[in-house]
Amino acid sequence: MRVVYCGSGWWPLVDRLRALLPDGVTLEVWAQKGPMAAAIAGAQVVLPSNAGLSGVLIQETPSLRLIQQPAAGYDGIDLAIAQALGVPVCNAPGTNGASVAEAALFLILSLARRAKWVPTAFAEAQIGAPVGRELRGRRLLIIGRGQSGSALARAADGLGLRVTSLGRGTSRVELHAALAQADLVSLHCPLDEATRGLLDDQAFAALPNGAWVINCARGPIIDRGALERALASGRLGGVGLDVYWQEPWDPTDPLYAHPEVITLPHVAGSTEESLDRIAALVAENLRRLQAGAPLLHRVA
Repeated sequence: MRVVYCGSGWWPLVDRLRALLPDGVTLEVWAQKGPMAAAIAGAQVVLPSNAGLSGVLIQETPSLRLIQQPAAGYDGIDLAIAQALGVPVCNAPGTNGASVAEAALFLILSLARRAKWVPTAFAEAQIGAPVGRELRGRRLLIIGRGQSGSALARAADGLGLRVTSLGRGTSRVELHAALAQADLVSLHCPLDEATRGLLDDQAFAALPNGAWVINCARGPIIDRGALERALASGRLGGVGLDVYWQEPWDPTDPLYAHPEVITLPHVAGSTEESLDRIAALVAENLRRLQAGAPLLHRVA
């Protein structure tokens, strides 16, 4: 059985998966230097990762027996076409919730302690600079009540933040009312038609001046133009990003050099433990596919 990994990163995950492959299974990596269609032609299993998998590609790959997303999010996969063609789609939920929550907390702490300015202060031997801000008593709004959002809520509560959260089915009126009462906002929701551009000009206008926004979910949940306008107006006091509108991102993009923006290279879910769990889950589904057993975490 031939498996093709199509992501543009997370190579330690690929190494872990290779070590767990069942007998009779080979794993290849699409180097993204030629057409994806050619790379996956004849494959029985595709691991799309951040490459996604369009309906056209699914239709052009009749050998497909499984689309296994090695992550929780599957917004880039055409579920309708896969379902119509009888190709099961599975994901890997619950494998990196703690890791993502810890990364979100890291970004919050980095903004609070003005981490972007620390190397300069150290290089200039500035004792006691930069001056940070305490988190205790600040109001944190978590958008998304899944595993990572819930884990962040527990950790933030332990630090004395006042935590509220929003889940599915929240109206725009309810969202804007909650934003008006938030000093910090952390995104932990999936990307879909309801959440694409969720933080737009109106949402940013609802926030108190100086609020911070953290995104460890998906880049397009934030309207990039609205974010840039909110930063330019001075309305936002800080932004922490681990996900982007295009990946790989352009490291020379002026947005990421903004003094109030802290960036991570999409590593929120990348810990030794979470990658071990993802690799084990994917390997188990490959074994199940070989045996004709029910697949784990099927979404279509």
